[in-house]
This record gives sequence, C-alpha cells and structure tokens, in this order.
Amino acid sequence: MKKYFLSILFLVFSTLAFSQQINYNLVIGTYTAAGKSEGIYDYNFNTKYATTTLKAITKDVANPSYLAISPDQKFAYSVNETGNSSTISAFKYNSVSGQLTFLNKVASEGADPCYITVDNKNVIVANYSGGSLAVFSRKTDGSLTDAIQIIKHSGKSIDSKGRQESAHVHMVKFTPDHKYLICNDLGEDQIYIYNYNPASKERILTIKNVIKTNAGTGPRHITFTPNGKFAYLAHEFNGSVTAFAYSNGTLKKIQEITTTPKDFSGKIDGADIHVSADGKFLYESNRGDANTISVFSILPTGILKFVERVSTLGKGPRNFSIDPSGKFLLVAHQYTNDVVIFKRNKITGKLIDSGKKISVGAPVCLVFTK
Repeated sequence: MKKYFLSILFLVFSTLAFSQQINYNLVIGTYTAAGKSEGIYDYNFNTKYATTTLKAITKDVANPSYLAISPDQKFAYSVNETGNSSTISAFKYNSVSGQLTFLNKVASEGADPCYITVDNKNVIVANYSGGSLAVFSRKTDGSLTDAIQIIKHSGKSIDSKGRQESAHVHMVKFTPDHKYLICNDLGEDQIYIYNYNPASKERILTIKNVIKTNAGTGPRHITFTPNGKFAYLAHEFNGSVTAFAYSNGTLKKIQEITTTPKDFSGKIDGADIHVSADGKFLYESNRGDANTISVFSILPTGILKFVERVSTLGKGPRNFSIDPSGKFLLVAHQYTNDVVIFKRNKITGKLIDSGKKISVGAPVCLVFTK
C-alpha cells in the first residue's frame, strides 16, 4: 500500500512539473549557401513571455534546411541540401546546452533532400530533385548506416512551367498509428502510402496504396489531427487544402478548400500545414506573393471552417510551428531572415503579432524540444 501511495505521489509531482515547464529548446534549420546563416541554431524559448535566448550554433554544416530530433531527444538529424552531392548528417544532441556533436554523414541517395523524419529504428528522407525516398538505419551510437532501401519514383504530371516533368518527393511522414508512411510527390500529383516494416532488413517500405490528387496542384505537406481520424494536405501550386478521413492506412477525401481570396491573382506557393495540439484548429502558410497564414476551425466531422487569414509579416514563410504551450505560433521567413512570433488565441484560434521576432539567416525549419 505504501509503495502504491508513493508511486501515485511521484506521478502527481511529475505531471505537475511537466505542466509547469516554461522553457524549451527551439532548434532552427537554415540555408547557409546565401552566406547569411552559420548553420543550425538552438535557442531557449520561454513559453510564458515568448522570449528567446541563443544557446548554441552548430557551424560548418552545409544547408541544414530540415531537421528531426530522435524520440529520446538524444540525437539530431539534418539534410544537407546541396544538389547531386547532398548528404544526411547525424549529431549527438545535448538538450541542456543546445550543442550538437557531429557523428557522421552519408549520401542522401537523391538530389536535394527537403524533408526528414526519424523514429527509434530508422531515419527516412524525401529527395526533392532526385524524386526518391531513402531509409537509413540508426546505429546504437546515433550514427547512420548507408541507405538500406531506396525507392525511386518515375512519374510526372501536367504543370506547363516545368515543375512536374519528373517526380519530386516533398515529404515523408508517419501516420499516427505508425504503421504506414505517407509520401507526397509534388511532381506526380500523387500521395504514396507505404506499409512500414521497421524490423525488415531490406523491405522496410512496401507500397499499400497510391492516391491521385487534383492534377497540377502539387501536393506538398500533410498533417494529422491528434486523434488520428483526419488528415489535411497542403498543395503548393494553388494553396488549396484537401481534407481526408483517415483509417488504417486509407485516406478518404471529404473536402477541398481554398486558402486565398477569390480575387487573388499572384503567385501562391503553399508551404506548411499544422493542426493545433487540441485538434481544434488548422493552420496553413502561403509564400510567393501571398505571404499569409490561414486559420480554420476543425468541426467534429473533420470539415474545415474558415476563421481568418493574416499576413505573416515577412517574405517566404517556409515553415511554422506552434509552441508547446499552444500560446504562440512562430513563422520562419526564408527571404526576410527572421522568425516572427504571433500570439495565438487558444479559444478562437486567431493570431496577432506579439511584436517579437528572432533575426536569423534563411530559416527553413523550426523544431521544439524539451
């Protein structure tokens, strides 16, 4: 009885300590080629006041545009987006100091990797220009093996401007049940759904289904609701969002909605898309001439209802992230070299400028860690 009481007491205090945490790491991936960035940046982010303090910079890393932190937060992985010579880098991660210690790098097995994801077993990357996805096994020390599986897409679609003359894999993301991997191919206007077999030595990914999206729209990023029932796909070329019902590796379309005004005639360049942690709101960013972020409420049926559209207060909102408290939304502007911090109303989902920002060269990816 005494042991039971102590266990309950420990659980209560652990939960209380977690709920009171206000300081997190904000890891930022960048483009270094323009000479405005030095590499990977780690900031302390205070969720009470939205204040930031630089903790560490990992230098001598070429174009670490997209990052992923291992589930145990002991290791970090970045793409090195350098054309045909692109690689994937592995680091040991000290979450206290923010320091990254280089472990090794391996060929990405495709030009211009633009997205990376990691679990306890593997690292998987999307190679945009190469039109491929590659799987790398993680060693016990966090370093990477050479690719153990490479899948090359070979299709195309109808874009007359030349962006769909070949496959362009833009994102790889695990489904919430972790049984499948979603792969968006912007060049083919298709979503690939792969069975995920992490224990397999050669066939880690096997095809389950392929979904055709609207021709010429360019599927880019996808996100899921926390309960795993719905998914939302952002299209790059027209900024539209497709809503799906999700179940056991199957996506069923339930809605198509635009994110720009009816009279908008400029370039859109849809970019990133995320659902709030409470599952009540969806956010989607557009670049190009738009430079906006759209807010939608998510109805119990998964259908989206438009709330508002606001300026991101910068150019090129490539990526954005909601902080762990849910009170702030941060937008990384690739071309105005800053991260703008918005206050987020957790009841209405609406955004207002906090007046705070982080000045950093060509930010592309924002990742929060404990």
